[in-house]
Amino acid sequence: MSKKINLPYNRQYIDQSDIDAVASSLRGEYLTTGPEAGKFEKEIAEYVGAKYAVVCSSGTAALHLSMLALGISKGDCVLTSPITFIADANAARMTGADVAFVDIEDETANLDLNKVEEILRKKNHIKAIIPVHFSGHPVDVESLSRITSQYNVKIIEDGCHALGSSYTSLNNEVIRVGSCKHSEMTVFSFHPIKNITTGEGGAITTNDYVFYERLLSLRTHGTIKSEKNIKNKALAFSEVNGEQVLNPWYYEMQELSNNYRITDFQCALGRSQLRKLDYFTQRRIDLVDSYKVEINKHLKGLVRPLGIKNGIRSANHLFVVRILYGELEGGRAGLMLFLQEHGVQTQVNYMPIYWHPYYQDYFNEVPVLPHAERYYDECLSLPLFANMDDEDPRRVVELLSIAFKNLRKE
Repeated sequence: MSKKINLPYNRQYIDQSDIDAVASSLRGEYLTTGPEAGKFEKEIAEYVGAKYAVVCSSGTAALHLSMLALGISKGDCVLTSPITFIADANAARMTGADVAFVDIEDETANLDLNKVEEILRKKNHIKAIIPVHFSGHPVDVESLSRITSQYNVKIIEDGCHALGSSYTSLNNEVIRVGSCKHSEMTVFSFHPIKNITTGEGGAITTNDYVFYERLLSLRTHGTIKSEKNIKNKALAFSEVNGEQVLNPWYYEMQELSNNYRITDFQCALGRSQLRKLDYFTQRRIDLVDSYKVEINKHLKGLVRPLGIKNGIRSANHLFVVRILYGELEGGRAGLMLFLQEHGVQTQVNYMPIYWHPYYQDYFNEVPVLPHAERYYDECLSLPLFANMDDEDPRRVVELLSIAFKNLRKE
């Protein structure tokens, strides 16, 4: 190898324009949620093509808020993918609802729509489904909505990997993830390794004004300040100069929620990052293309990238490959440690959620989902981030080739 490699598996991209945006916000009057948040919400909504956006403290907060806005509670059930971060299932459990999992497609690691319908036929208390746009590859939400509408099941898209992704509809319309054309809401994450970052942060987009108003209230402890939505009129109003006026100090809590606000300087960073999103997306696409060329040259039959369907533009939050580890000394752990010793960090995204101890205790009968479990046995996330060098995919694949030779069992 011509150059020493030093690659994390993912990393944020921060430049001087981001630093200047945050510094400018810190010199302003607001630290917590303020005018930058409102501008960020407007710009997110415009970018994805939705009517409304509500920013919050994390992608996990966005998931929980969406559950609350939809009225998910004890006695309901939420269906989602087992191959995702634990927050998708946890958000449902935090409302008291049950959670169920549906197996994934082998090609994309997205949930299998055929199996969704099988489950909906059997379970009549499913109120919502969370399709995860895994690694940035959009689920066919248009087709999913045709299935769920028959069972009165609502859709909350997990777009935490997929800001910047799009898919082509049945009538050849390009639909951006987050537009909510076929769902009630979409959630996003702005964690440092996501496609744009606010440090920590998240957002929910929707086209439903009722959900929008509820999300704004639920973001701040379920409180209401607007005159039109006040319930306790006797406490809210006073007579001043012969007129009933809203008491200037008054607010009331109408639902139980939490503090899920985000700071204004985080939103200033988010706005600066959003202006670079198209560049970030194209950069990731180019790097993934380079990886695939190198893998096809040197590791064909040994390393298999996840597939991409026609009409898809993936934001490529992750670059996941599948490997049969049985012939390698030490298996996946041995390979990861070899790569790490030579400066390349990799990751596993993810173990099936139902194998975590909490969910093993939660289920009377732990699910068995063959595609999800086989995926977990074979997956590995290789380094992918916007400020990688052009030559890094070649270097990583070259190192992988060396690892296969060195670790192959006799």
